[in-house]
Amino acid sequence: MNSSPGAYFVTICTQNREFMFGDISLGEMKLNDAAKMVATIWDELPHNNPGIIIDEFVIMPNHIHGIIVINKHVGARLVCAHDKNNTIEKWADMKPAPTLGDIICAFKSITTNEYIIGVKERGWKSFPGKLWQRNYYEHIIRDEDELNSIREYIVNNPLNWDIDTENPAFCASTNDAK
Repeated sequence: MNSSPGAYFVTICTQNREFMFGDISLGEMKLNDAAKMVATIWDELPHNNPGIIIDEFVIMPNHIHGIIVINKHVGARLVCAHDKNNTIEKWADMKPAPTLGDIICAFKSITTNEYIIGVKERGWKSFPGKLWQRNYYEHIIRDEDELNSIREYIVNNPLNWDIDTENPAFCASTNDAK
């Protein structure tokens, strides 16, 4: 699990690649309520994980893609204490930023718990034992050109759904052609 500062391209798939977050029609992702909940929790990642920045993000029917930027350290601030004679100043200890694994684990846990509530209270589609697959895909983004290429890939993912390897219909048609 990576904790080095930098930008990471992340893909997280649903368990068994089940369609849980809506459908794609004419190259546009139609988010259901569960997908909107996932998007909200993704958007809150920086609030719950100081030291990270989120970049481009997309929800697909059975997976998500996003870019997470991890800074080196978080939490540094000046602490002042006053006694009778003078002011004592010192810097608070800096703590390392959360690891990518910590961030993804928390994201999966929070979204799973919220999804369970949605199943019980809002009639959302139930999931097969687990909402998310055990692992996730990560790729370290090395430079600005790669960052821009990945951003473009994420934005265009719904348009390219017909040829996406995460699309079971594409995989079935590819296997039929063999």
